[in-house]
Amino acid sequence: METTMQQLVEDRGMSTTSLEPMEDGFPVDHDEKVLLSLGYKQEFKREFSLWTSFCVSFAVLGLLPSFASTLFYGMGYAGTAGMVWGWIIAMIFIQCVALSLAELCSSMPTSGGLYYASAVLAPPGWGPVASWATGWSSWIGQVTGAPSVNYSAAAMILAARSITDPNYVQTNWELFLLTTFLMLVQSCISSMPTKWIAMFNSLGSSFNMAVVIIVIILIPTATTTDPKFAPSRQVWGTIGNGTDFPNGIAILMSFISVMWAMSGFDAPFHLSEECAIADVASPRAIVLTSAIGGIFGWVLQVIVAYTVVDIGAVIDSDLGQPWATYLLQVLPQKAALATLALTIIAGFSMGQGCMVAASRVTYAYARDGCFPMSRFWRKVNRHTKTPVNAVWFNCTVGVLLCLLIFAGETAILAIFSVGAIACFVAFTIPISLRVFFVGSRFRRGPWHLGNFGKPIGAAAVGFNYS
Repeated sequence: METTMQQLVEDRGMSTTSLEPMEDGFPVDHDEKVLLSLGYKQEFKREFSLWTSFCVSFAVLGLLPSFASTLFYGMGYAGTAGMVWGWIIAMIFIQCVALSLAELCSSMPTSGGLYYASAVLAPPGWGPVASWATGWSSWIGQVTGAPSVNYSAAAMILAARSITDPNYVQTNWELFLLTTFLMLVQSCISSMPTKWIAMFNSLGSSFNMAVVIIVIILIPTATTTDPKFAPSRQVWGTIGNGTDFPNGIAILMSFISVMWAMSGFDAPFHLSEECAIADVASPRAIVLTSAIGGIFGWVLQVIVAYTVVDIGAVIDSDLGQPWATYLLQVLPQKAALATLALTIIAGFSMGQGCMVAASRVTYAYARDGCFPMSRFWRKVNRHTKTPVNAVWFNCTVGVLLCLLIFAGETAILAIFSVGAIACFVAFTIPISLRVFFVGSRFRRGPWHLGNFGKPIGAAAVGFNYS
């Protein structure tokens, strides 16, 4: 990182709890004291709570649109058995990742989150290297989040048009312009005052949860297939290997759908400087998001695995959207279109949550001088008290990434897959440092795992490296 981070690491060492005076006296509340002890001054209004932090992270998780967007990986790589078993196995370890990140968040509740933790926890002399690797991995994951979600939402919108108008043929220009339009609208919302953003994401998250429950009830009850459900032996025991690798590798490859779908649970970490009692509320929001998302996501997997009729037709969808093809297989057309519409709205809310979280990461990195023109990108708007410049910086990068649409589906999906993997690389580095290098010297926050911290962290690291 830049000199700012190097000086911070040298000055702070392993301390994450001591209090240092400001020029004009000590801070007046607990959160400001904690932030000052980490070397930063309070600049945002703390208008997020446990609930609204959870709402943003659940919106970023976007369970239904995430599931819909990654259906190809779970079903296509390993069939129904890969979907149900793969999600269970991956989710156990992802929960370990979430618990470990929550513990770090409680100890160091700052927008820099992961890369700050890596800088502080790294062995002497390695802080800048660790924070650099973590920071850029995290930023790549964050900045690709909104465009990838909006690309999927735009594809669903155009798929819906194809269903209603069989003569319609979508073009890459339409897909690009629609994706860009969604990002521009979300950037406008993300530039609003914190209180408005929290309210919008609270509504969006509530809608996301309601839609997941509706879909879980709707598909089994309204399916028109005969028989309605596949035999359990087939669902749980048949690995439909769609790869050129052995079945075990195919199951491991199906994990990418879980990783992509669950890659938003760290959002409360990046919003911690806007959250009240952040060293308790933010880690709780991380764990809550991961747990609820994991359970409902698995239920969705099971329902689709029991009801899908033709996996080959879903994967090779003429509509360009496997989720839309699946819905048409199992539901009447009007019900399928209604479900697709609900997924699209949930996807918009997810994209907006991604935009908010990513802007806070960009702001934190610019605050430490990690970007060219960092002084401009780190500015907090004096009217909204939000990092508006960082929002539009990310929007610009996202639109430029979406130009890969014209290079073909393989190119654009490869970039988005790299983004999901980069998130877990960023998770792994600080957790590895905490488990294998810091050990008992780790200074816990008020929310911690006690003696289970190291084994849970070791399980998280093992999963990420696998």
